[in-house]
Amino acid sequence: MKFRPVTSPALAAVLCTTFFAASAGAQPPAPASPPSAAASAPAATDKVVADKEAAGQLAASAWLLLLDRQNWGGAWDASSQVFRSMVPIDAWMTAIPKDRVPLGALVTRTPTAAVYKTTLQGRPDGEYVTSVFASDYANKTGMEEVVTTVREPDGRWRVTGYFTR
Repeated sequence: MKFRPVTSPALAAVLCTTFFAASAGAQPPAPASPPSAAASAPAATDKVVADKEAAGQLAASAWLLLLDRQNWGGAWDASSQVFRSMVPIDAWMTAIPKDRVPLGALVTRTPTAAVYKTTLQGRPDGEYVTSVFASDYANKTGMEEVVTTVREPDGRWRVTGYFTR
C-alpha cells in the first residue's frame, strides 16, 4: 500500500521563499495581499475532506488486515456499534470465513478510491468514508473490496460495511 504525504503548495512556496531569501541575506518579500476568506474556504474544505478520506481509508486498511489474518472476532470487535448491532457475532463468525477462506492468501491490495459523505442510504446522518481497494488473492484475482467506515462519537473511524465485487 502506498501513502503519499499531504502537502500544501502555498506553505511550500512560503517556506522556499523564506529559506532562499534568508540564505541570500535578504528579507522575504511581503505577500501582495492576503487571500480572502472566500478564496481560502474551498481549499480549506478540500483539505478537511481529504484528511477525513485518508483517516477513513486508513481505518479500513487496518480492519482488512484483521480479516487477512483470519482474526474474525477482532474484526467484529473493531467494527462500529451500528455494524455490531446489525450483524450478531455468531452470524459473523459463521459467514465471514465462508467468504474469505476460499480466496486464499492476499497477494496485493491497492487503494483506488475514498469518498467522504455525510449521508448514506439506510444509515443515520454522520460522517462516512467509502474506500475501494483493488485486491488479488491466491485463488481469485481482479477483485474489489469496498469498505465503509463511520466516524463514531469518540472520533474514531470504524467499519460499518464491507463487501466484495
